[in-house]
Amino acid sequence: MHTIEPFFNWRYLYESENDERSPFYGRTYSEFEFTDAIYNYYIHPQWDNFGSSTLFCKIIYADYDMQFAVIELIGEWNDAIENDVMTLRYNLTDFLFDQGITHFILIGENILNFHGSDQEYYEQWYEEISEAEGWVVILNMPEQSQAEFKKYKLQYYVELMQLEDWRVYKPHHLFQKIDRIITARLQ
Repeated sequence: MHTIEPFFNWRYLYESENDERSPFYGRTYSEFEFTDAIYNYYIHPQWDNFGSSTLFCKIIYADYDMQFAVIELIGEWNDAIENDVMTLRYNLTDFLFDQGITHFILIGENILNFHGSDQEYYEQWYEEISEAEGWVVILNMPEQSQAEFKKYKLQYYVELMQLEDWRVYKPHHLFQKIDRIITARLQ
C-alpha cells in the first residue's frame, strides 16, 4: 500500500497544503518518511490524516467559485466501529462546506472495504448539501464496497457512480460531466 500515491496530475493546478482555505494548509510532506498506516500497512506520505484510523484522504482539487472539491480516499471506510462518515464530515467536508464547497466528488477506487452502520449521518449530510443545491458523489467504489453501501441504502443520500476514465478530464470538466449526469437524472 505504500506505493499507492494520490492522483498527482492536477498538482500544477491545486495543492491543498498551499490553499489557505484547506484544512491541510501549511502541511509539509516527506517523500521518504512513512508515518501513517492502515492495519500495519504503511501508506504513502502524501495521504492526509483527517482523524480516522483506517481511512485517509487527499484533496486533489478545490474550486471555491464553482463550489466543488475532488477528494481521493484510501483505506477502509468503517462506520460500524469507527463512525468514519462522522469523522469525514466533521473534520473534512463540513470544513470545506463552511468555505463554500457544496459539491463533493469522492474518488473511491482505493476504498478497500466498507462497513456500514446506520443512515443518520448520511441523511443529515444529504439534507444540508441539498439545501445548498449541492451533491455528494463517490466515483468508482469497488464492487464489494458498493454492495455493503447499498445494503444500508446509503446510495439514496450519496450517489454512487462509475467513471473509469475520470483521470483524462480536467477538474472543471469532470465536475461539469458529473453535474450534467445528476441534473439529467433528477429531471
